[in-house]
Amino acid sequence: MGQLAPSRVVAITGASAGIGRATALRLARDGAAIVACARRADRLEQIRQEIEAAGGRALTVVADVTREDEMNGLVARAVERFGRLDVMICNAGFAIYGAIDDITPAQMHRLVDTNYFGTYHATRAALPVFRRQGTGHIIMVSSIVGKRGVPFMGAYSATKFAQVGLAECLRSEVAGSGIHVSVVYPISTPTEFTEVMLRETGSAITQSAGPRQTAEQVADAIAGTIARPVPEVYPYTKSRGLVWLNAIAPGFCDRLVKKYGRQPVKSGGRERGLASHD
Repeated sequence: MGQLAPSRVVAITGASAGIGRATALRLARDGAAIVACARRADRLEQIRQEIEAAGGRALTVVADVTREDEMNGLVARAVERFGRLDVMICNAGFAIYGAIDDITPAQMHRLVDTNYFGTYHATRAALPVFRRQGTGHIIMVSSIVGKRGVPFMGAYSATKFAQVGLAECLRSEVAGSGIHVSVVYPISTPTEFTEVMLRETGSAITQSAGPRQTAEQVADAIAGTIARPVPEVYPYTKSRGLVWLNAIAPGFCDRLVKKYGRQPVKSGGRERGLASHD
């Protein structure tokens, strides 16, 4: 992997755990100044201490990605502290697992607010700084289900497809400038998010029969695209084949993902569950 410029300033939403935390620590080791954003102050403080103990630079910002003013504040504090912002990593997100008719409208709104509007607010807050500087990099942590939906992940998948559409349009708008837009497509990644959703919904899922990856592997892939920007990043390289297969033979792909996808676990008489990429 290429090394980051020592002066690079990177903001990361959802930095308190999982892919966000792994990415913050990975980039700090490369010499980047980290602006870690999440809602849990205690977790952010742990990250700050770990980065600074290793000789790195870190700013923590307790903020909610669903609030436009708080994302504007995140960017303002980053620029105030470090004088610039070079990368915005839109990572905050969660998933609810279940059949489309089992997902309630309230749950769907929560997913859209965090996964899509959270990305939108963070991106929109960073863009004026990037345009003023003439350089910048937006990185959206999506999911492989943002390219190909799988059974019982329709609600989550819809928000991830929305992220991808936003990224593709923005990438076209800034083409030829010094601003880059990348989308990262992790596969199943073990983190605490399924535990969080288990506490919130009282439901669970079976493990996928497909491949898995670690948060650290995703962080390495993100570091690579910061050093050498590309439009799409597949931390598990073979997952790109699913995208190609779906384009060529979508019907066959339907049967394939149904065979290897997660299965619902009944809870309270309804088939509901949860899953997440980070």
